[in-house]
Amino acid sequence: MVIKSVAIIGTQWGDEGKGKIVDFITKKYNITHVVRYSGGNNAGHTIIVGDKKIVCHLLPSGIINPGTICIIGNGVVIDPEVLIKEIQKIEMLNIKITSDKLKISENAHIIMPYHKQIELKSEESKGRNKIGTTGRGIGPTYADKINRIGIRIGDLINKEIFSNKLKKNLEFYNKLLISIYNGDPINYEKVLEEYINYAEIIRPFVENVNHYFFKLLNSNSDYIIIFEGAQGTLLDIDYGTYPYVTSSNSTLGGIFTGSGFGNIQFNKIIGIAKAYSTRVGNGPFPTELKDDIGKYLQNKGKEFGSTTGRPRRCGWLDIPILKYSVNINNINSIVLTKLDVLSGIKKLKICTKYELDGKEFDYFINNQTFLDNCRPVLEEIGGWEEDITNIKEFEKLPDNCKKYIRKIEEMTKVPVDIISTGPDRNQTIIRNEIL
Repeated sequence: MVIKSVAIIGTQWGDEGKGKIVDFITKKYNITHVVRYSGGNNAGHTIIVGDKKIVCHLLPSGIINPGTICIIGNGVVIDPEVLIKEIQKIEMLNIKITSDKLKISENAHIIMPYHKQIELKSEESKGRNKIGTTGRGIGPTYADKINRIGIRIGDLINKEIFSNKLKKNLEFYNKLLISIYNGDPINYEKVLEEYINYAEIIRPFVENVNHYFFKLLNSNSDYIIIFEGAQGTLLDIDYGTYPYVTSSNSTLGGIFTGSGFGNIQFNKIIGIAKAYSTRVGNGPFPTELKDDIGKYLQNKGKEFGSTTGRPRRCGWLDIPILKYSVNINNINSIVLTKLDVLSGIKKLKICTKYELDGKEFDYFINNQTFLDNCRPVLEEIGGWEEDITNIKEFEKLPDNCKKYIRKIEEMTKVPVDIISTGPDRNQTIIRNEIL
């Protein structure tokens, strides 16, 4: 019995193209399992196959591949309504979602209507200090988890336990909504009926995921498992640009606590890096471009959030951030995405270090004051005019394109093994096999 494990990590502020890459790797290497281990439906992983565009917010990105078992781990927070609609959309593509195809950890926490209301009201009250949340109730759900008043999937499918926990939580949250935020109370009976209906649909997929993995480890079969996170390293609650971060661990450590699979020895830890930088919402962004090039990247790269539709801020590639992500996650392979978007820019720039008060720093400093005041030190690299979307071999890329890739390798000390030259599954160059 052989179990191979691959971690997929976003190296920037999310939106790096993890969905396409998970789908591509799952198809090419006959991956048996894809495990989602963090985040909620604040993430959006886009998969394009032919003329079909699929956005997965909760379902793992391997869901469209026959024979791949998809698991939603305990580290994910789940909006049942969103999950059910997502399953229905996938099934409209003639992909049957059964309990053999999808398994949901009974320990995953669920998002409730009061979580969404509290998040929206809280964000409204912050004025200029808004974090820029998606309003999906993700943060308050994780807060309830930490405060030990959360409701889990296992509670949801037990009507007695669920109704008692819901009643107790609504007593607290309705007081908060009325007295602090001048909002309207949430109706207990309405929510109870709605969520009991959700429970009956979700029930067949609920699994003791820890025990399921234990059985895999003690079987005689071979497995290849991908662990798929949401967001990126710079949005991690501990390692990101705090407080402008998400509410979970989107870095490698989140896999151990959020998947239910403790016995992991990774064959590859793949960092997904966009060929330029983007971020959604507020927060520091040293290489941000507020000029015509920034607009060019935004429009050509279709840089609008797949979850919220918000425009993404765009900037030059930031090498100190990539090196930071490599170190934090022990990344040993890079997948470079959206390289095609850079075609047509005559002079490209890469941030190689930061400058503040006359001093230069070639490493990432995760300090809000520093990031708000530092200046990116940019190195100019020649661009290319050619359309690269149909190129299938690395050596056939324009010379300056190859130089750009080699510069990334030189500075991060990690090979760029796969290059994405477009959104479709087939627009991918494999430079080095990862398995």
